[in-house]
Amino acid sequence: MTTRAGMLIAAGALVAGTVTVLPASAAGTGEPTPRPLPPLSWTACGTQAYPRLQCATLKVPLNHDDPAGRSITLALTRVPHTAETSLGPLFVNPGGPGGSGRGMAGYVASSLPAEVAAQYDVIGFDPRGVGKSEPALDCRPGHFDPVRPDSVPRGTDAERTALERAQAFAAACGKKHADVLPYIDTVSTARDLDLIRKALGAERINYLGYSYGTYLGAVYARLHPERVGRMALDSVVNPNGVWYEDNIAQDYAFDTRHKDFMAWVAKHSAVYKLGKDPAAVEAAWYRMREELRDSPAGGKVGPGELEDTFLPGGYYDGYWPKLATAFSAYVNEQDPAPLKAAYERYAEADSAADNGYSVYTAVQCRDAAWPKDWNVWRKDNWEVHAKAPFSTWNNAWYNAPCAFWPVAPLTPPEVANDQLPPVLILQATDDAATPYEGGLALHRMLRGSSLVVEQGGGNHGVTLAGNDCLDKHLSTFLATGTVPRATGTSEVDAVCAALPAPEPDPVPATPKTTGKAAGKAAGEVAAEAAPETGTEKTAPETAAETAEKAAEAAPEPATKAAVPSGSARVLPAGATLHGLLGHVR
Repeated sequence: MTTRAGMLIAAGALVAGTVTVLPASAAGTGEPTPRPLPPLSWTACGTQAYPRLQCATLKVPLNHDDPAGRSITLALTRVPHTAETSLGPLFVNPGGPGGSGRGMAGYVASSLPAEVAAQYDVIGFDPRGVGKSEPALDCRPGHFDPVRPDSVPRGTDAERTALERAQAFAAACGKKHADVLPYIDTVSTARDLDLIRKALGAERINYLGYSYGTYLGAVYARLHPERVGRMALDSVVNPNGVWYEDNIAQDYAFDTRHKDFMAWVAKHSAVYKLGKDPAAVEAAWYRMREELRDSPAGGKVGPGELEDTFLPGGYYDGYWPKLATAFSAYVNEQDPAPLKAAYERYAEADSAADNGYSVYTAVQCRDAAWPKDWNVWRKDNWEVHAKAPFSTWNNAWYNAPCAFWPVAPLTPPEVANDQLPPVLILQATDDAATPYEGGLALHRMLRGSSLVVEQGGGNHGVTLAGNDCLDKHLSTFLATGTVPRATGTSEVDAVCAALPAPEPDPVPATPKTTGKAAGKAAGEVAAEAAPETGTEKTAPETAAETAEKAAEAAPEPATKAAVPSGSARVLPAGATLHGLLGHVR
């Protein structure tokens, strides 16, 4: 799947394939006696964009089966309701795993119709291990520093090097976070949500989850169906595939979406001058990739970094114009500077990315079993690569620490549910990160759910992102609890047309360089000259900057909010939702 040694004693006490035990409301067994929860103390932490934002922290058990034991701290944000009566809390989660949700509260509250937002206390949170929650994981700082080895292993030596790198990450995580790794998982996070609910004094939660947040919401609903109010799930993880099979499905879907991008570039050949044939444009992209093996752009962008840079285009087509501009400049002008600038803008990892990737791997490797025999990975990924080469091996190495993870896996809980009020599911047909089949599968699992489809849409995270039809379904549901219903036998309850593809940015005239060797200095100049604000004309702020702004006035002692970005699959924030989403890779 925006997906991510010192633990031998803990691992030895666990058995691979251990069944995830649900609490009393789901499994019918007695829960341990919980410790009393102090009331939340909300303090003003408003920003210019979100002046009514408030912040708080909540201590929860590290191990929910030992509530009197060690506690950890969750960082929360809130935009309180303003209506005379409230529909209760609306929890919002951007996905990941590893994505910070503190910045989501202000965004969602300001993006919903005012009369709808006024009825809710919109609650954002950093899940355990993430961002401002403590402790925050950071297994191996600099793991994604450029230039990494080519993601496609050419020979046994290259494969061995990549395997050693994955093993080093897993070992570092086990050594550094041995005490918490057994408790960084989806079920534990879902149980945290219920403690937040209790601390808020609410009987039920309402919930808006994107990407991995859809799986988290489905798990919570299975644990506590009687505590679910209105639940909307956007861009759905397929619960049948967590997590190895879902990643294989992504490889095919991202390759298809990359081909969509190549076709868009070909359509606009008058601007980008890369040819009118999509296959020829794609061939030029792979030639560029091959050249970067020997001469990384600006000393930073090798083949793996190139994939990282263009992968955001698979999540959101709003990035296509600037990615195409960088592609065109490299091929037509022999100018690597825009490519380096695009990498720094869309993909370069920072400390927040290190945190996000650490949590990504901790959750996905713990949630479910992965093949422990590397021969299985090798066979599967070469087979997929033969049909879908764009990011298959990049994704394989991203997840490879799970083959060596120092904590034994759990068995994912069943999420099928016939005890819920209507759940609203929203899904684009051509979503690469969470393919359409996942939305359909969850729709079938949740009796009484309603499926709204964006026909022909390829973006990931489709509500509150500019599609008025989808937003109307969401806002109507949150306001009234009403969902659309199909007539006849269709499984799809409503269809919205996709937004049109973006228009290209004009390609600026670039001065001739002395060749690609001049790229580093030219890239530095280009980055320094990049505009600072906006979407069409300017560079978007990073996701970390967005969250920092959301929390800049927070009075509680803590480090700066860290929102995963770059390789941790939280994309840069602009004027849309996509910069805040924590994407399952």
